[in-house]
Amino acid sequence: MKKELKVAIPKGYLFEPCLEILKKAGYDTDPLAGRDRKLIIYSEKDSMQYIISRPMDVPVYVDYGACDVGFSGKDDLVEKESNVYELLDLKCGKCRLILATLKNGIEKVKAHYKHFGSIKVATSYPNIARKYFDQKGIQAEIIKLYGSVELAPVLGIADEILDLTSTGKTLKEHDLVEMEEIFVSTARVIANITSYRIKYDEISRFIKKLKKVIK
Repeated sequence: MKKELKVAIPKGYLFEPCLEILKKAGYDTDPLAGRDRKLIIYSEKDSMQYIISRPMDVPVYVDYGACDVGFSGKDDLVEKESNVYELLDLKCGKCRLILATLKNGIEKVKAHYKHFGSIKVATSYPNIARKYFDQKGIQAEIIKLYGSVELAPVLGIADEILDLTSTGKTLKEHDLVEMEEIFVSTARVIANITSYRIKYDEISRFIKKLKKVIK
């Protein structure tokens, strides 16, 4: 008997690319396209239940077994350190996690690095930031923000930001310049460890269908 799959899909910039991949793979995405404000949507045709969530919550839902599989940005996977299987790189939703500072603040930041002074870093990725600066041996005060991170240097509450960028447009608009690339992030398919064992056939079939449409 075919088992139902619970699939977590992130809101925001990854939502449409994930929907497009599902559609190309032959899945019924009509219930998702007209979801209104519903966060749990059932596709009777595919025996799949979709859970729409905040991007950073997807690894958590999959880790705890609320969802069998999920679509997650690599940035959120690294930040959350969830105990899940990473099964597939979807090659979409590409963006870069970078360090940036104000144009006129570059020398100040470099002086901090040179003399091992403490710097203030605003980010939505505190775990990644903490590990990065620890590895560099740099003392950093991590300021966690939930959005509009690029405002922190402008408002004077941080020397740098560690944030995602795709086009660099937002950086330019706030007179920020990139200092270093931390890593490149793309959308991934992840699976709950227990679900992968219990629903192996269903998950394997799901992954196989997605692989066929990835460029």
